[in-house]
Amino acid sequence: MRPIRPTDSPLLREIYVDAIQTQAPQAYSPDQIRAWATLALLPGLLDRTLEEGQGWISGIDDGFAIRYPANRLSMLYCRGRSSRQGHGSALLQAIEGDAQRMGIQRLQTEASLLSRPMLEQRGWTVIAPEQFMIAGVHFVHFQMEKTLS
Repeated sequence: MRPIRPTDSPLLREIYVDAIQTQAPQAYSPDQIRAWATLALLPGLLDRTLEEGQGWISGIDDGFAIRYPANRLSMLYCRGRSSRQGHGSALLQAIEGDAQRMGIQRLQTEASLLSRPMLEQRGWTVIAPEQFMIAGVHFVHFQMEKTLS
């Protein structure tokens, strides 16, 4: 595992798209997958998070997690080939540890249908479901939080 560098943006976008295209079919429609994956390609949309966020890359290029701003888990994605191998849990542990060392007492996130179960297993709590649209396509995600000890 290594810290994310500002120059990692192309790699992070590649992992993001791979994760969605390979894992989302178990919970999302083809239209949802297309709309969601396209976000990685839109100019300016993810730039600030990818360049200013703090986080980690697992393995050589298996997955990544970013906090942005400091009290928010903004992204957690693993390639399909690397799914269910502990990368997501290790990334989440690193993100939570970083936040604790910075004195952050609570992390928040918006979890997909795919990430919600893992987050709940690691002590995150669902606050509320939230409906939203991407390119005219309906989605639901879950506002979640975790109090850090």
